[in-house]
Amino acid sequence: MAALPVYRWRLAPDGLATRRQLRARGLRPGGQDVAAQLERPRRRRAPLVAYLYRVDLAKPVRPMTPARWAALAKANAARRTCPACRRDAGYVIPASLGMCVTCAYPEQRAA
Repeated sequence: MAALPVYRWRLAPDGLATRRQLRARGLRPGGQDVAAQLERPRRRRAPLVAYLYRVDLAKPVRPMTPARWAALAKANAARRTCPACRRDAGYVIPASLGMCVTCAYPEQRAA
């Protein structure tokens, strides 16, 4: 296998894009191999690395099906449900608390 071409930050040629750039265009890599590597140098640390894919080989993003929408809604509802009181908090439960703010700080509930 040949080594990947490495480009410095903001110097990649046209026709190559990162996953995020592909997604912004409504595309996905579609099973293609990484075409190149992008490196952003940092002081006293290893460089940030991003993989580049060929835009001409990218495929359109698959549309959301009703079943996928339902699964996404169910997953988001689970992230909003407090495990202590089993109510929908109306926001995503912070992982640092593990429960809604009302259950985490009951002494500040009502004055």
